[in-house]
Amino acid sequence: MIAELFLALLLGVLAGIITGITPGLHINLVAVVLLSSSAFLLRFFPPVVLAAFIIAMSITHTFTDFIASIYLGAPDDDTALSVLPGHVLLLQGKGYEAVKLTVVGSLLCLLGTIALVPFLIIAVPFIFETLRPYIGYLLIAIAAFMILHEKTRNGKFWALIVFLLSGTLGLLTFSLPQVKDPLFPLFSGLFGISMLLLSLSQSVEIPPQRITADIHPGKRETAKAISTGIFSGSLLSIFPGLGPAQAAILASQFYRKMQPHIYLIVVGGINTVTMVMSFVTLYTIEKARNGSIVVVQELLKTFDTSLLLISLGVCLAAGGLATLATLWIAKRCSTILNRVNYTLVSIGIISFIIFLAFVLGGPLSAFILAVATAIGLIPALLGIGRNHAMGVLLLPVILYLIL
Repeated sequence: MIAELFLALLLGVLAGIITGITPGLHINLVAVVLLSSSAFLLRFFPPVVLAAFIIAMSITHTFTDFIASIYLGAPDDDTALSVLPGHVLLLQGKGYEAVKLTVVGSLLCLLGTIALVPFLIIAVPFIFETLRPYIGYLLIAIAAFMILHEKTRNGKFWALIVFLLSGTLGLLTFSLPQVKDPLFPLFSGLFGISMLLLSLSQSVEIPPQRITADIHPGKRETAKAISTGIFSGSLLSIFPGLGPAQAAILASQFYRKMQPHIYLIVVGGINTVTMVMSFVTLYTIEKARNGSIVVVQELLKTFDTSLLLISLGVCLAAGGLATLATLWIAKRCSTILNRVNYTLVSIGIISFIIFLAFVLGGPLSAFILAVATAIGLIPALLGIGRNHAMGVLLLPVILYLIL
């Protein structure tokens, strides 16, 4: 059994690396494929081994998925808002340091969250039951806060328009049963292709990348960033539809002006905290907050204390391996990026995303991708925050909760 768990851990870490560095390949897709094959696999492996594979993959993915978003500008829903701060450093030749900062946030928040699990087991059910009747209205307040946070009246107006446009697109897309993976065209268009097209139109040149260690956040600064990441990531376990993008915006309110390096630590931490908290919510309130954890729930049927401890142990081991793997891959990416034409890479990524859209959902998925891209161009062209496009998730959830 221990040998099987160890093998599942290693294979899960490898799978998480692949999903993290491959634009458009999400852990939920791999988890669903594994679930569909579970009748065959369960002949050879117990459910806990398959679950360990998914857990290791999911945790590793929260470390490695920043590589694609920072170096290639191809984010998924968990890394959408890391693109801008990551590119600030990439354009300074510090792409490796940008990734390293997210790894620092991921690893330290992983350790901090697991240390807090005994407290969270008590707190999460109480907080959830207290806030459950008001969650829809609290999400409205969060959306309104983000819109009003724009500095000018014109900015507020267009932030509302982007929120409503993306939200309407989300409502329509989620109502189409023939689109099997709706999040892929939505987020690839809103946050991926739109940014890559702008880079191409502005002839952005990526400077030579250096393996540097110039950014040294102080201990107090790092501790505050980690605390902010844990708090913000924990909110996602309570508020359905609230994603890492919104959590990052709320986290920024703890700072007068959040510097890019601090932002990357916080966002890196939020993603990993969200995944660890998924096990806490599954254990305490029997709520699976993301696709891969839904598959874990389906495999295990029950999630008792022993399974929680095994899951947390796998999280720790996967986090350690993912830290080493992510930093090594980031160094290789910095070296490779110095030798390639970034314009051709951008065109290649755009072409690959369009191809995947056709493969995963046919012409309809490609059409959704095109509409999402058009909406995604608006914030950059008008100088407002890209986070308003997260209405694609927030508006459908709000309407579901209050109607």
